[in-house]
Amino acid sequence: MKRLFDVVVSLVLLVLLAPVMLMVAIMILLVMGRPVLFRQSRPGRDGKLFRVLKFRTMGTGTDASGAPLPDAQRLGRLGRFLRGSSLDELPELINVIRGEMSLVGPRPLLPEYLPLYDEHQARRHEVRPGITGWAQVKGRNALSWPEKFDLDVWYVDNQSLLLDLKILVLTVGQVFKTSDVNQAGHATMSRFTGNE
Repeated sequence: MKRLFDVVVSLVLLVLLAPVMLMVAIMILLVMGRPVLFRQSRPGRDGKLFRVLKFRTMGTGTDASGAPLPDAQRLGRLGRFLRGSSLDELPELINVIRGEMSLVGPRPLLPEYLPLYDEHQARRHEVRPGITGWAQVKGRNALSWPEKFDLDVWYVDNQSLLLDLKILVLTVGQVFKTSDVNQAGHATMSRFTGNE
């Protein structure tokens, strides 16, 4: 039921939101240029890597050595708007249709975090990652890493179609509230460096 729900809702949303996605793509082209989409490897169910699709929110600026500038310097006004409104996440609907993601589940994080999880935290990969999730509606990036992981595992143990519907409804409220997008003191979210 969850997979069928994911596919049907994602297809409907892609059709309904196609004009919005086109407008976002045009804005990115005009303000930041190509590429419009951001692709990056992320671990999915059972830690299997896939390429997540998002609208690009950061510039491509580098320092004298060729290393990317800090997030705060590459994240412009358009990028902040796309992240705050969650419009940057819309291309992930394609990942859902492909079966790499779900509408609801733990957010897909960076592959380099995989060896840093303890046994409890690693359980977040027992399900497909989601566009939104329990941790996102309970505090988003204002949460600490341990708090996020505990909420992710709680979702794994308590998932149901009814819970998914509740999270989707709460997500709409989060999007309009546009709060907790960034962790305090960071342009986005601090990196997970493991457990003390």
